[in-house]
Amino acid sequence: MKQIVKIGGSLFPDYAIDLAKKLENTNSVIILGGGEFANLIRKYDDEQYFSDEVNHWTAIDCMDIIAKLVDDKVDSAKLAYSITDVNEISNEGFTPIFAVSEFLKNEDPFECSWDVTSDSIAAYIANLLNANLFIVTNVNGIYTQEPKEQGSTFISKIDATKLLTFQESSIDVMLPSLLLEFGTDCYVVNGKFPERVLSLIDDNINDYNFDYTKIIGE
Repeated sequence: MKQIVKIGGSLFPDYAIDLAKKLENTNSVIILGGGEFANLIRKYDDEQYFSDEVNHWTAIDCMDIIAKLVDDKVDSAKLAYSITDVNEISNEGFTPIFAVSEFLKNEDPFECSWDVTSDSIAAYIANLLNANLFIVTNVNGIYTQEPKEQGSTFISKIDATKLLTFQESSIDVMLPSLLLEFGTDCYVVNGKFPERVLSLIDDNINDYNFDYTKIIGE
């Protein structure tokens, strides 16, 4: 696999489905975030204080739900449940959409925490596959604070070490630590504009006249 493209749940349904279709023949593996389904788990947890383990695994189940819904709308994709499936589906000429819960239950690589979301899961799988990592979200990349807040400044390149000091950003809390552990970079890009994603992953396209953030983990 050339790259893992993690499509944030905030882009579901329309943007996520559209981008998944356009990733045909790009040698990509798609991982979907849990979106509003996972946000509901957080909301209920704030009210009921569920166990960390239940929160963690039900949020991952939400990733599977969105993966299955996107797969239903994308003829060029097939669901994968393991690394073996990912490779076989790619060899068949389809785009694997990785429904990760079964795989992660076997691997169990993370502590159960809200600090670990689909971003960190995508980084873990990208490292296993020796693939590039693209975090596709509903904003242009990393900002000094919430993009809509007064004084917020866009950051085009940042060391993962620096990101460890951020209280909040468009990526999850654990991702910078994993990038440093794996010694790898990743890109954060706005999935509302699929041509931006395609520009970054296609070596034959050199149009980078748009905002995106490169996180340096090496």
